[in-house]
Amino acid sequence: MRLFLDRLYAGSLFASAASFAAIAGLVLIQVLGRLIDRAARLVGAPPPGLTVPSLAEIGGFLFVAGVTLGLAGTFVRGGHVRVSLLTRALPPGAGRGLSALVAAAALGLSAFGTWSSWLQTVDSWVFDSVSFGMIRVPLWLPQGVMTLGLALLTVALLDALIQLLRGATPAYEIGEAEAGGEG
Repeated sequence: MRLFLDRLYAGSLFASAASFAAIAGLVLIQVLGRLIDRAARLVGAPPPGLTVPSLAEIGGFLFVAGVTLGLAGTFVRGGHVRVSLLTRALPPGAGRGLSALVAAAALGLSAFGTWSSWLQTVDSWVFDSVSFGMIRVPLWLPQGVMTLGLALLTVALLDALIQLLRGATPAYEIGEAEAGGEG
């Protein structure tokens, strides 16, 4: 199970990076199109008008995908901002208990966010909601990816809570230690 979860988190980070790379690629294509248009005008030719339709909208969808898909993998690698001043000042048992309590609260919030996002995705599917740009994107697609990212974060938080309750070191602490961070 541990290997499966680690691969799941790594896969989510890869998908997150791919989303940001897609944004960069689309913007590069748009910029090159503008440069080609200007060059055509300079030589007296009609500009071909190369553009990426709905770039801002699609870029926004990809950005949300990149952020939400990266949540779980970043969390387990200790990349989220955590303030552990209090948990480190407490005796180990109390610090672990407080960490478990915080993980449980975060799990509850993440589960609520995932559920709410899922309901919105289902509504968009049922009502055939689409974006308003030149390219009509069914809204359930970006909302579904966002829901997946939130669900993965919920799994990562549950994983951390179980590790804390079992007395094991949660993955985010291992990640922080490997990165040389103090939390």
